[in-house]
Amino acid sequence: METKSILLVGVGGQGTILASKILTTGLMEAGYDVKMSEIHGMSQRGGSVSSQVRYGDKVYSPVIEKGAADVVVAFEQMEALRALDYLKKDGVLVVNTQKIDSMSVIIGDEEYPDDVLEEIGKHVEEKAVNAEKIAVELGNGKAANVVLLGTIIKSMGLEDIDWDQILENNIKPRFVELNKKALRAGMEAVS
Repeated sequence: METKSILLVGVGGQGTILASKILTTGLMEAGYDVKMSEIHGMSQRGGSVSSQVRYGDKVYSPVIEKGAADVVVAFEQMEALRALDYLKKDGVLVVNTQKIDSMSVIIGDEEYPDDVLEEIGKHVEEKAVNAEKIAVELGNGKAANVVLLGTIIKSMGLEDIDWDQILENNIKPRFVELNKKALRAGMEAVS
């Protein structure tokens, strides 16, 4: 199998790293060679966070070159715009519709544009998902990261991996059932 590349981008506190770790664990348990790299930035202060996950028969580097990601999942709209250059020509872009003001917006140096999704749509066809709304309807908005993980699993055709077991092994017991529902809801959101 040729190497596949998945880029997860978001803002500190959204659970981007946890989602990529669960994804990596599932891929390894399914027998793939997997490499993962994380960039935290100012993650505690709402700064950019990204994880690069590459898997296949043999993966030599965790780094995704520009124009090489099979899937980019953006946990926040502006992060999607920043990551567009990484998407393959026929790649899949999933964008969480949530907007989170960066530090430069909060202190008034920049304004958050109103038309981010429209701008993205000029370049690629994106799948917009309101992961927070889905997670809140399931009982906890913090499960939005697992909703977005579900979009990756569906987009990459990885449904045959036992994700329920992986969630049971990696999530606090009291949140397991919620996260199983969130994962399935994410898969359905991009079907």
